[in-house]
Amino acid sequence: MTITAIVGANWGDEGKGKLTDVLAVHSPYVVRYQGGSNAGHTIINDYGKFSLHMLPSGVFYPGTTNVIGPGVALNIRKFQQELHDLMERGVPAPKICVSDRTQVVMPYHIQFDELEELRLGDGKFGSTKQGIAPFYADKYAKIGIQVSELWDEELLRGKLRRALASKNVLLTHLYNQAPVDIDHLMEELKEQAAFLKPYVCNTTVLLQQALAKGETILVEGQLGALRDPDHGIYPYTTSSSTLAGYAAVGAGVPPYAIQKVLAVTKAYSSSVGEGPFVSELQGEAAQELRKRGGDAGEYGATTGRPRRVGWFDAVATKYGCRIQGATEVALTNLDVLGYLDEIPVCTTYRIDGALSSDFLSTEQLQRAEPVYETLQGWQCDISHIRSFEELPTAAQNYVLYIEKLIGVPIKWVSVGPKREQTIER
Repeated sequence: MTITAIVGANWGDEGKGKLTDVLAVHSPYVVRYQGGSNAGHTIINDYGKFSLHMLPSGVFYPGTTNVIGPGVALNIRKFQQELHDLMERGVPAPKICVSDRTQVVMPYHIQFDELEELRLGDGKFGSTKQGIAPFYADKYAKIGIQVSELWDEELLRGKLRRALASKNVLLTHLYNQAPVDIDHLMEELKEQAAFLKPYVCNTTVLLQQALAKGETILVEGQLGALRDPDHGIYPYTTSSSTLAGYAAVGAGVPPYAIQKVLAVTKAYSSSVGEGPFVSELQGEAAQELRKRGGDAGEYGATTGRPRRVGWFDAVATKYGCRIQGATEVALTNLDVLGYLDEIPVCTTYRIDGALSSDFLSTEQLQRAEPVYETLQGWQCDISHIRSFEELPTAAQNYVLYIEKLIGVPIKWVSVGPKREQTIER
């Protein structure tokens, strides 16, 4: 039995979707185990360019079963729309299984997310306004709605009535909004449930049986280690664990079966959202890197917001790899740096006059300054290269230097957004 976890080593947006897409060809199962529609995986293949938010990244392979596990925040409307968009663009209908234990993002979760960010103003947390924080708050307050409950009208109405008792007070008295009409909500959920029903199954049994047969499973995380609510830059984090360790919980598989953890990081740094970002660039340097980054520049797949960008942060990435338990690393977007004659790498932080190689608490990171080492650039296009040995010496040295700093083997090097632009070392 073999499970490989594909996770982010940084703030998210590292290129995990592409790596999952590359490896899914050898995997009968691809599993989403946490998060919701608040972050997207961008994939470019023969069908075109896609940003997946709810669907697992194996949906382009007819032989792959794509699983949405019980740890996911399921936005049924987004799920429906993405599936429709895939088939509209010629992708064969994928095989998808949604756990009957998965909980559902309600319209009022999205509404509360939007209203609270507006209320917070300059103190906002940078939410994508997809209802994620209100969803997980309800889940752990035990007033969330599981998929299996959508077809029990009496039970569903009772749970919604209890949940809305306090929510409607907040809507009317804190946010000056109209209360949620439960009858209208029930009709909307009835329609969503009818669409979802063919995809629902007991995914825990499904995956346990696959493991018993010795089949390969990929579990894909959303966002990155530094957005984890326990180990990241709290409170500028997401609301579910982004770590490989949570995959056992969110997918419903035994922890010992996760034998490989592939941590993905860019050859520079990028982030969407608020919070400390020590190696962040400003001005023209930031704009140039943002413009060149990725297939269409550094803009969030979900929000379209310009990503914050900076030089590679070895302190943050080493920490991210450690808490992910990375056994190997994929370095993406190496080709983007080909315009530079010199490339800075953040190797340590300076805080209150002292140097630190440790990733610090959020409060300390707000005061930290980057300390750089500068490497020679290769100043040429490498997007056509398919083996590590064919890369310019300066590009090889850059990869090897980063590998030494983070202490984990870099097994994969991506030199472009397409599947075939991936070098395996």
